[in-house]
Amino acid sequence: MNGPLRKVSMFVALMMAALLLNMTWIAVVESEDLNAHSRNRRVRDAEFAQNRGAILVGNLPIAITNRSEGMTFRWAREYPEPELWSSVTGWYSYDYGRSNLEQYYNEELSGTGSVQAFQRILDILAGRTPQGANISTTLDAGAQAAAVRALGDQQGAAIAVDYTTGEVLALVSTPTYDPNRLSSLELSSARDSWDALLNAPDEPLKNRAVREVYPPGSTFKLVTAAAALESGWTKDSVLAAPQSLPLPNSNSTMGNSTNCGGTEVTLEQALNTSCNTAFGSLGMEVGDDGLREMARAFGFDSDLGLDLPSAQSRFPDELDEAQTALSSIGQYDVAASPLQMLMVTAAIANDGTMMRPHLVKEVTSRDLRVLESVTPTELTRPISQSTARQLQEMMVTTVTDGTGSPARMDGMTIGGKTGTAESSPDRPNYAWFVGYAEEPTVAVVAFVQSTDVRPDDISGGRVAAPIFTAIMEALR
Repeated sequence: MNGPLRKVSMFVALMMAALLLNMTWIAVVESEDLNAHSRNRRVRDAEFAQNRGAILVGNLPIAITNRSEGMTFRWAREYPEPELWSSVTGWYSYDYGRSNLEQYYNEELSGTGSVQAFQRILDILAGRTPQGANISTTLDAGAQAAAVRALGDQQGAAIAVDYTTGEVLALVSTPTYDPNRLSSLELSSARDSWDALLNAPDEPLKNRAVREVYPPGSTFKLVTAAAALESGWTKDSVLAAPQSLPLPNSNSTMGNSTNCGGTEVTLEQALNTSCNTAFGSLGMEVGDDGLREMARAFGFDSDLGLDLPSAQSRFPDELDEAQTALSSIGQYDVAASPLQMLMVTAAIANDGTMMRPHLVKEVTSRDLRVLESVTPTELTRPISQSTARQLQEMMVTTVTDGTGSPARMDGMTIGGKTGTAESSPDRPNYAWFVGYAEEPTVAVVAFVQSTDVRPDDISGGRVAAPIFTAIMEALR
């Protein structure tokens, strides 16, 4: 064989080897993802040809499948109380795939999960149509309804969790929407609804509770305080609290939106009054590495393990002193989901132990046999018990004597922290409240992105704290 033919033969052999490797990679490694892809029509046709399992809150079905009257599909997905549960169930649509629990537990609901393999074999041998499993959630119907009512038409979110187990009791993003419009088997109608919801100015398809991140404002002072306490400060340590704090190497200054109670205050007083300058100074003393380490210990820049598709919260890298001061009060490039700030609060309330948050407690077959069960799992221990206990005392006095006073509830010990975060000059501030009760063992985050309240009246105490109390009242 001469030189040119040898080169052509080697090239063809290499191309054949590359093709075989690519086919093997697709068949072995990527086949599961390709089969599960929402745009795979063959898989979708198979899913719509069988009875999808229900999503349950107690004995109440919040997503069900009924026989279809049409000729194209045998089964139709329906949501009995769509506006109440859309933030949890998400949608199940022929053209637009799935979201939220419908997406996360698609294999179990569609009957294609590995735990259902034996049942599928039995169904085939018996000539039965395969049926998806049911999933039972940890949610509380009363708390969910209270959160939806309290948020109303505002753009915002609220989540409640039992901080000793990680069980999510309520999860709401507003405005809500009707997923029946997207699950309709009249595909042209579903497409029109998709366009309308996708282009709606209030963006109802965004899950603000877990999939979006925002500046957390003063709720982040809990993380800054935790970093200081872990480094040797105490709640009685005295901090400088000037009316205005010059930011190093900058022409800018940091001011206070509240009366700090003096030019020198304790760490506890600084948290009670949400004193920016005290926390700005403290953040620079702790340093950007200390703040970053504590933020990551609480779950920033990582997955919190929730059984819903979720966004990671962010703490910025390589900060100078001015940026560190701003980050210590939850501004600059700090970005957190409501879920993230809830888990910070839950870990503090649970004496420093963060439990993995979860919405589903059981997966059951049609004969009520338990296929999977979720048990409470420790996720991490970001702070010591002694630090958590000091933070608890500080948060309780923030509610009894400080900016969190709108969250007071008779007969209950409540700890909390308000937050008012700047986003951009052309839009109102964000309002936050995070808090917990000693009994019941529940932590709640309330977040309002946009509201009809006058801009000067927007604050965590005025706007978000009443949402906290409404949810807590439903759970007491």
